[in-house]
Amino acid sequence: MFKKIAIEKVKKYWDERPCNIRHSLSPIGTKQYFDEVEKRKYFVEPHIPGFAEFKKWAGKKVLEIGCGIGTDTINFARKGAEVSAVELSEKSLEIARQRAKVFNLEDKIKFYLADAENLSQVVPVEPYALIYSFGVIHHTPHPEKVIEEIKKYSKTGTILKIMVYYFYSWKVFWILLTYGKFAFWKINRLIAQNSEAQTGCPITYAYSKKSAKKLLDGFEIIEMGPDHIFPYKISDYVQYKYKKVWYFRYLPKFLFRFLEKNFGWHLLITAGKR
Repeated sequence: MFKKIAIEKVKKYWDERPCNIRHSLSPIGTKQYFDEVEKRKYFVEPHIPGFAEFKKWAGKKVLEIGCGIGTDTINFARKGAEVSAVELSEKSLEIARQRAKVFNLEDKIKFYLADAENLSQVVPVEPYALIYSFGVIHHTPHPEKVIEEIKKYSKTGTILKIMVYYFYSWKVFWILLTYGKFAFWKINRLIAQNSEAQTGCPITYAYSKKSAKKLLDGFEIIEMGPDHIFPYKISDYVQYKYKKVWYFRYLPKFLFRFLEKNFGWHLLITAGKR
């Protein structure tokens, strides 16, 4: 249902509010702002550093598709990777460039303004050790086109790490219950409208393990599984307070992790070039 939506509509959505831009109240573009954004991001999404394995790519070439305002980008570069960072949103890319400047990492990162479905029209085609995309591919009209483009930058030994949203997740159940009143026939639109902090995202695909494997045809799945449930009350969270909703507040940690590992919103996939 999303294939006829223009990519310009997606770009406009993310230009109006880049992902994580409100993770700090400090002036945008300052070192304090970027430090606070990173601290908050990895506090609420602690699985990201372990998934990205920043240290592992020291001295190697990393292609990041959808860098946003550059939190993961900077950490790859800090650990010694040579990063090519691609972003659709001009506003996001502007902030990411400023971030690289603030941390004196401009020489470690090449930034590209590009539509991932037409990546090779902008980014020089060459092999990368890691191709990384966290929460991006599911927001484009034709994710399968992005995968075809990614293949051009892959060789034997290239690792692909992506996160897409998981259909059989607590988040989808919560969206269906809260906004859809169990109107299953509206599920795709409901997911898109409520998938992000700012409502009204024009495109959001959610994948099962089977459909994700189909999307990655041509790659061998090394590891795949869900993670991450957001447990905090949104009304408090937007005020930078971390109070869990009642049904998670008293849940033992091991049970919460069990839920995350089986019904998490983030489907983490590591794959290799077949």
